[in-house]
Amino acid sequence: MIDLSKHKLKLDYPCNWCYKIVLKANDDAKKIAKDILGDRKHKVISSNKSKNGKFHSYNVDLQVHSDEDRNELHQKFHNHKDIKMVV
Repeated sequence: MIDLSKHKLKLDYPCNWCYKIVLKANDDAKKIAKDILGDRKHKVISSNKSKNGKFHSYNVDLQVHSDEDRNELHQKFHNHKDIKMVV
């Protein structure tokens, strides 16, 4: 098995990136993305629902400009109180 933690992701910036976020079903994904991204251009697309419908996942697509930008946004999604998981 390959240990991916020993490999650095090589991307040509700027590039499009997709964050998958998981929220409780009644949370507003578009509002949450707007809270984090402000006026930055992005799309929020519904992805999946949990078996019992308690959680929904969404894809948040946008352009990132560097490794630092991509990682900083991941951390902002991760730290948001209403986001249960970000990938």
